Amino acid sequence: MSVQFISAVNVNAGNELNRLGQAGIDLPFFTRYVNALEDAGFDYTLCAYASSFQDQFAIANQIVARSERVTPIVALRPNTVYPTVAAKALATLDQFGAGRAVVHFISGGSDAEQAREGDYLPKERRYARTAEYIDIVRKVWSSTEPFDHEGEFYRFENFLSLVRPTHGTIPVSVGGSSAEAYRVGGARGDIFGLWGEPLADTREQIDAVQAEARAAGRTDRPRIWVTFRPIIASTEDLAWQKAERILSVLRAGGPHPFRSSLGGAAPQNVGSQRLLEIAGRGDVHDRALWTPTASATGAAGASTALVGTPETVAAAILDYVDLGAELISIRGYDNLNDLIDYGRYILPLVRQELAHREATGQRGPLQDEHPGAYAERTPA
Repeated sequence: MSVQFISAVNVNAGNELNRLGQAGIDLPFFTRYVNALEDAGFDYTLCAYASSFQDQFAIANQIVARSERVTPIVALRPNTVYPTVAAKALATLDQFGAGRAVVHFISGGSDAEQAREGDYLPKERRYARTAEYIDIVRKVWSSTEPFDHEGEFYRFENFLSLVRPTHGTIPVSVGGSSAEAYRVGGARGDIFGLWGEPLADTREQIDAVQAEARAAGRTDRPRIWVTFRPIIASTEDLAWQKAERILSVLRAGGPHPFRSSLGGAAPQNVGSQRLLEIAGRGDVHDRALWTPTASATGAAGASTALVGTPETVAAAILDYVDLGAELISIRGYDNLNDLIDYGRYILPLVRQELAHREATGQRGPLQDEHPGAYAERTPA
C-alpha cells in the first residue's frame, strides 16, 4: 500500500509554543513554509478554516502559485459559500494548480462557532446539508447543460459552469466521528478524515465508514486520512523530555486558533469527546500515541501526539497504514522546524519501509517490536 503525507500550512511564525499570537500574513515566512513543504516531500497541505481565519481559497491559490507538487486541501464549511460559487472557485484553483486541489468538508461541530457566521442550523441537520452540497458541486463539475436544483437546503435554476476541473472532478474529503459523519462520508467521500486514536478505536471507525460505503452501494471505499502531532528526538528519553516541555506550555493556555471553535470542557463535537474519553483511559496507547496533549487543549482539533525517536514514530505511523490508512497528516507544535524534521527523519523511513515491503513482500525491522511495547517507557 502506498501512503501520502499531509501537513497544515502556516501564514506566519506564530505557533502553540512561541505564543506570538500573530494574525497577519508574513509573506516571506509563508513562502519559506511552502518551500519547506515541497522540500520535505509532503503531498498535501491543509488550508484550515475557522470564522476568524484568513480566506482559505486565497491561501490555497498562493500555495499552487509557489509550489510544483504540493496539493492544497481547502477546508470548507457549507454555510459560508453557496455551492455553485464554491464549485467554480475549486475548479479554478484546480486549473491553476494543474489538477492540484482537494476539498475537505466541515459540517460544523460547535453551535457557537457556526453562529458567528450566521448559521443556526441544528447540528443534526448539518451533515444532511453537507450531503446535498457535495451532490451539487459534483454535478456542477460534470454538467455540460444548464440544470435546476431544488433540495432541502439549496434551490437554483438554469445554472451552468464553464469552469471544469483539470481531471473532470476534484477529490472530496469528509471528516468527523459521529454516525452522521460516517454515513455521509461513507456514501459520498473520496477521503475520510480521522483524528489520531488508539489502533483498536481507529479500526472501529474505519469499519464504520466502510460499512456505510457498502450500505450506499459503493464498490469502492473512501481513502482513510489519520492526523497526529509527532514529537521526535534522537533518543526515547529526549523525546519524552521534549514532550513534557511542550505539555507544560499547552497547559499554560494562551492563544490557540481552534479553542474558540472546538474543544473545551464539554465539547459538542463527537471527535473531541472521543479524544477526551481516550485520554481518560491513560496517557499512552499502543506504540507511541500520547494523549495528555488532548486533555491540555480540550481536544481542540487534532491534538494527540506520537512520541519517540523517528524510528518509533515511523513504526507507529506504519501501524495505522497496516489498518488501512492511506493518508497520514503530521504537524508539529513548532510548525516550520517540525515539518523540516519530519521531512528529514520520518517521511523517508516510512517510504523506505513501504518500498522494502513492495520489493520483498515482507515487513522490515522497523516494526519488529509490538505496538504496545513502548507504553512502559512513559515517564511517571
